[in-house]
Amino acid sequence: MTGFDQGEFRTVLGHFASGVALVTGMHRGHPSGFTCQSFFSLSLAPPLVAFAPGKASQSWPRVSSTSQVCVNILASDQEALARVFSQSGADKFAGVGWSPAANGAPRLHGALAWIDCAIEQVHEHGDHYLVVARVSDLDSRPGQPLLFYRAGFGNFSP
Repeated sequence: MTGFDQGEFRTVLGHFASGVALVTGMHRGHPSGFTCQSFFSLSLAPPLVAFAPGKASQSWPRVSSTSQVCVNILASDQEALARVFSQSGADKFAGVGWSPAANGAPRLHGALAWIDCAIEQVHEHGDHYLVVARVSDLDSRPGQPLLFYRAGFGNFSP
């Protein structure tokens, strides 16, 4: 039992600014993806990342079906893309430029960085999964990140 409710938990943890990523994969020859701000570097040796899709996500089962994913870190001008990919049931890739990575997962044009991965482990915790993935390739370009802070999007000024 805790001395706080879910609303207070969300509000307090919302004070932690995070980047915004779109996790993408292929399902039966079609691209799929979802917005994810719960993403982090887990290990340098071996190179591992982790992210946390919600158990209620309709996109996660499709994205993970081949175990090959791409984490696309969004640039500051890609807020609209983040919003589209956070919706359930939408045709998220309509009008979106992308190219297949070597692992087959969609790399989104204009992303600030991309990280190709193979899913190694999926753990169930609360209302989310914790996914551990091994990095096979990655790259970045100059630019500023899209940030998520206190339930809203913003950008970074050094």
